[in-house]
Amino acid sequence: MHILNENQETILKQERQLLGDLRLALVEFGADPADSEVLGKSLEQLDELFLLVVVGEFNAGKSAFINALLGQKLLKEGVTPTTTEINSLRYGPTQERQAVDENHHTLSLPADLLREITIVDTPGTNAVIRAHEALTSRFIPRADLVLFVTSTDRPFTESERLFLERIRDWGKKVVIVVNKIDLLENPGELEQVLAFVAENARSLLGVTPEIFPVSARQALRAKLGEPGLWAGSRFEALERYIQETLDETSRIRLKLLNPLGVGLHQVGTHLDLVVDRLGLLKDDLSMLDDVDGQLGIYKEDMERDFQFRMADIEKILYEMEQRGQDFFDDTFRLGRVFDLLSKSRTQEAFTRQVVADAPKQIEKKVDELIDWLVESDLRQWKAVNDHLAERKRVHADRIVGGANASFTYERSRLIEAVGHEAQRVVETYDREGEAQAIAEHAQTAVAASAAIEVGAVGLGAIIAILATTVAADVTGILLASLVAVVGLFVIPAKRRQAKNELRQKMAALRQQLQQTLSGQFQEEMGRSLQRINEAIAPYTRFVRAERGRLAEAQSKFEEFKNRLNQIKVAIEEM
Repeated sequence: MHILNENQETILKQERQLLGDLRLALVEFGADPADSEVLGKSLEQLDELFLLVVVGEFNAGKSAFINALLGQKLLKEGVTPTTTEINSLRYGPTQERQAVDENHHTLSLPADLLREITIVDTPGTNAVIRAHEALTSRFIPRADLVLFVTSTDRPFTESERLFLERIRDWGKKVVIVVNKIDLLENPGELEQVLAFVAENARSLLGVTPEIFPVSARQALRAKLGEPGLWAGSRFEALERYIQETLDETSRIRLKLLNPLGVGLHQVGTHLDLVVDRLGLLKDDLSMLDDVDGQLGIYKEDMERDFQFRMADIEKILYEMEQRGQDFFDDTFRLGRVFDLLSKSRTQEAFTRQVVADAPKQIEKKVDELIDWLVESDLRQWKAVNDHLAERKRVHADRIVGGANASFTYERSRLIEAVGHEAQRVVETYDREGEAQAIAEHAQTAVAASAAIEVGAVGLGAIIAILATTVAADVTGILLASLVAVVGLFVIPAKRRQAKNELRQKMAALRQQLQQTLSGQFQEEMGRSLQRINEAIAPYTRFVRAERGRLAEAQSKFEEFKNRLNQIKVAIEEM
């Protein structure tokens, strides 16, 4: 590059620093290494000659055009693809070819134009070997100016249109050359072709670029000894544009704008990627919030329904207590004094008439409660499974490509893993096993709270023991006093005492069952929710962490975009 003035040096320094920071940000984001490499290559171009890249279909006459521009027949021409790699044309005293890599060669040519400008000849956009087009696409970001060659016999083909879209995305300065005007019979045909090219270029680029109609073949023949063809070739206007319009300041401006265009393209691409991923994660978070909400509602509903079910158990105990009150009213009478003197007979009657089938009823209610708990737990697993299946379907329909494919892989893997776990639980859910385990836990808890050694007996047997213990405690208060004194005042007093004792004992029993079963229920509920939360926890952590990381990346890329645009304005105003 030519010597820069102080303002240009300042802008260049700022540009290098900013684009260097952008490269680092791309690496930190996990972008495709090729993106960082392209940006690095465009930065390297700042230290090289002005780079003019020639692109177009193979039959548009790119090689003929370059030969005409250089005034020598240095490149092969033909109706079939003759350029099978990228050729960088540089100045040299003798003609030499040097391989840069398998698909890129440098040609040193004794042409004065190449002292100031490097010309790049590229494979055709419609080349038979599709790798050629990919090579050209990778080289475009390094261009300072793109000469887009089309032809009058096939103006603006589909492959040229698609390729121009790619050039537009890189923010390149584009000049269109319409070659082979010598094939047209009259000026009207040429005007139609130029209007067609201008309209399509404007719709693609947003602006109408400079368009030069030429005959490269006539121009070369004119330079090689047939001067009469020069005017008809209309090549002079294009040469004047390249040699005079692209003066030193213009070349510096385009040279500085080149890497900025690449940087803005990279920022725009990754901003779109971040926004797309944030949208995907927003849906993920919505789904996770929905699962959390459903689990919360599930917990509230379960606690409310549990209280109703406990009320049924308490009702059984209240009814048992009422039978006990009636029993004492009927039993503690003077006429049955001799029955009262038999503790065993009184206790047996109390057990038969008062306790009755209450233990079996309570056990049945507890079994129903356990079945309800197990079924509700399974229903929640199915709900989670359905949610995850829907997210997997959406994920399959909406693949987020581009840089950092690990995001797509990790998210997909976690959804798949959690989905498989939920599906496995649903498919292998052992209702009977779960119910039996909960029943054993409840039985053990009740027995432990009552300090009863129960062995293998069921919950009903434990409650029966507790109830008959109440009977023994209450009826046992009669013996000492009734044996010593029998009278009208003793029996009523003992009846009242027995009823009060029964009320206290039954209240203690109700409280014991309430606390024990409630504690067991809360434990089982907590275990159920914990299993679900633990299953989705890796997915939840990933989504929340990735959302924070992407939000930070979005802010950083937007800042890069603003700063790049500020430097772009400063360069354009030079």
